[in-house]
Amino acid sequence: MTSTSSNPSSFKPFSRLIDGVENFRSKHFNENRELFQQLATQQQPKTLFICCADSRVVPELMTQTDPGELFLCRNIGNVVPAYGEMMGGVSAVVEYACTALEVTDVVVCGHSDCGAMKALLNPNDPVLQKMPTVASWLRNAEAARSVVEATLPDLKGADKVAALVVQNVRTQLGHLRTHPAVAARLATHQLTLHGWVYDIESGDVRAVDEISGELRPLRNIPDALDTSDSATK
Repeated sequence: MTSTSSNPSSFKPFSRLIDGVENFRSKHFNENRELFQQLATQQQPKTLFICCADSRVVPELMTQTDPGELFLCRNIGNVVPAYGEMMGGVSAVVEYACTALEVTDVVVCGHSDCGAMKALLNPNDPVLQKMPTVASWLRNAEAARSVVEATLPDLKGADKVAALVVQNVRTQLGHLRTHPAVAARLATHQLTLHGWVYDIESGDVRAVDEISGELRPLRNIPDALDTSDSATK
């Protein structure tokens, strides 16, 4: 049996965090001291980025953004409960982002190999049965599962998970529009909604065409598909 003692990070993962903090403080912070001084008493992010809590998804790395640029909301399955369904942290984040911060864009970003979508497709999984809170939370994505089951009944395995990832993004964008703070800014053309899917293996990020459900290059989705005109009629 091979010993892991030669690799401290394999059995002391928390020490890696401490090393990281020390490196941040001595290097990155000092190199960007002026930025952090500007951020010390205010924030003015223009994008609310809603993504999965999956450790493999790192929004700031993916978008190459600096501190202060993204207002983040992370949860299991990048879910946004419809307004009134679960008045909790996600609803509060959406309301604050739109009303207090006046963000101009909201991104709902799904990702490949999503464990939440796998669980949604396997409700009788023994592990999920031990997590009633997670199971309850995933009901907010149940409509997405129903659509995939009805429209793509022959899909199996990874292909089905991939289809559900896309449909879940579309479903959560629909839920977003039920929030009063979002609806108000959409109606006055001050807000644009975007659906993205991040592929972990390739690093590719694609935009979800809300109308067709197709994945397209990020720059190829007309704004008209993302704003209130197409969503409220």
